[in-house]
Amino acid sequence: MNLDNQLEILANDAPGHGVPIEIMEQAINPVLKFFASQQKKTDYFVLHTSDRHWIVTTLNSRKYPQITKRVVYGFVSHQDACDFQHTVDPNGINSPIDVISLPITHLFFQMFAICQVDSIILMDKPNDKTQGVEIERKNIDNMIKKQLQQVASNISLSSHRTIVDWA
Repeated sequence: MNLDNQLEILANDAPGHGVPIEIMEQAINPVLKFFASQQKKTDYFVLHTSDRHWIVTTLNSRKYPQITKRVVYGFVSHQDACDFQHTVDPNGINSPIDVISLPITHLFFQMFAICQVDSIILMDKPNDKTQGVEIERKNIDNMIKKQLQQVASNISLSSHRTIVDWA
């Protein structure tokens, strides 16, 4: 699915989650498109628990082991995601894990909205689990906040309170 179709779905679903469509179209979607257009794929495979929660990996800094970050990995193929699952849980002792395909914009939006993850690491090379592209939540968050501030004056006063709350 192309990026514009992905963003249209997000915008149309937004009111059901308490986000006005205008905020999605004018502030959030442009940022999501900016980050998504820099990636190699429009969909990535992500590990999920059976109840649809992301499998989050906690990484420690090599230089400062007390510093951690919570990441989600996105893979270019279903097989790469399955292989990664077997690497982190070789005996299958953890709860059942599903591999699902997610549009890149939805992946970024969930990272922004849920706040449980510091970064998404996209593994863009098939069969290579050693090099990925990291997209930090704080970068998306900061750009969205700037967009919200810029569009606040363009949206009617009745929506302004919502925009201020989001920023």
